[in-house]
Amino acid sequence: MLAVTDQAAAAIRDLTTQPDLPAGTGVRISSGPMSDSASSESPELNLALSTGPAEGDTVLDAGGARIFADPMAVQVLDGKTLDAQSDGMGGVQFAVVPTAG
Repeated sequence: MLAVTDQAAAAIRDLTTQPDLPAGTGVRISSGPMSDSASSESPELNLALSTGPAEGDTVLDAGGARIFADPMAVQVLDGKTLDAQSDGMGGVQFAVVPTAG
């Protein structure tokens, strides 16, 4: 299962609670094409705002932050942690890292 840091949950809440977005908005993590990197056998992951889960998505609530993940992304994210940091220009950078411990 995907773990979510407090920083990532706060960043998602900030993004999804904008006044012009409907209640229940979250971020959707979906799988893309396989990476061209020879050292990676995992698909690329895409993260985007979504007003709700797509059919078949797993829904995760992390401290009030809603995350929707497609079936392939769920497999890739198992044993991983979603983290976020400010990029220093008013934006946020998300990263998926192995779960410590």
